[in-house]
Amino acid sequence: MNIKHTVTGVLMAGSVAFAAQAAEMPGKGVTVQPVQSTISEETFQTMLVDEALRQLGYEVKPIQQVDYSAGYTAIANGDATFMAVNWYPLHNTMYKNAGGDDKFYRKGYYIKGAAQGYLIDKKTADKYNITNLSDFQDPKIDKLFDTDGDGKADLTGCQAGWGCEGVIEYQLDAFNLRDNITHNQGQYAAIISDTITRYKDGDPIFYYTWTPYWVSGILVPGKDVVWLEVPRSANPNGTDTALPNGKNYGFDINSERIVANRKWAEANPAAAKLFEVMSLSVNDVSAENMKIRQGEDTPKDIMAHTQAWIKAHQKTFDGWLKTARAAAK
Repeated sequence: MNIKHTVTGVLMAGSVAFAAQAAEMPGKGVTVQPVQSTISEETFQTMLVDEALRQLGYEVKPIQQVDYSAGYTAIANGDATFMAVNWYPLHNTMYKNAGGDDKFYRKGYYIKGAAQGYLIDKKTADKYNITNLSDFQDPKIDKLFDTDGDGKADLTGCQAGWGCEGVIEYQLDAFNLRDNITHNQGQYAAIISDTITRYKDGDPIFYYTWTPYWVSGILVPGKDVVWLEVPRSANPNGTDTALPNGKNYGFDINSERIVANRKWAEANPAAAKLFEVMSLSVNDVSAENMKIRQGEDTPKDIMAHTQAWIKAHQKTFDGWLKTARAAAK
């Protein structure tokens, strides 16, 4: 027996096996720290990225919940790895202030077609022919939505620190509505729940919301409520918010994008490619969010939603992993 050749063969076989394992698990030995906002309805999309990263061999730490601005700062500084809920273009200012493209890696569009804006109940809209935010310049209209007796319409608005509050505040000034509308802010889940209760009691309602989110599954646009247009485009980003059909609801159609620390992404091409190619539908996220609304709101519940989505879309999920692994070669 040629011992030398036998040993060489074993070493070669081991090298091939090691290379195969490395190709299958390009993230082996690398730690990932995900962060997200405090909105539990954004956990599903974060967990889905986490699960894909684990399949690539990365060691993924538990998600840390932070305010959006703190999340961008942590990623820019290298204290966190990625966030799956970069609202584009709504968060452009926060993104730029934290370092922009010099600090962040951002390619691809994780969730497209996220709408947001102002809505009122359809019954009141039809009765008083309310179609535009400018209609609130009429004190008679304001009183319909006045919940505290001060004569001003009460808007269930945007939670501070989310970015949408800046657009609303800008528009109250731009459309001369500061004396007509009170922008009520607070913990959004609580104030929108109160708004839904008022609707069920038969009272007029006026609120801000966005998609994907569970609210539009309960207050269905076109059936229960209607979107309001705005007089013209006016927002801090200076963008044109008019849609191709001519409608203008005052907010850009947003995308949720995955944003990561640039240096980390450049050192981990498999993860970088994964971040680029992952894609979720608004409807899938809204459906999962409704489960949260119905009480399936623990991390264990949301992980079960994530695993169920993967099982139902296994071919798509495996395709992301295949593309990511190819990028590591």
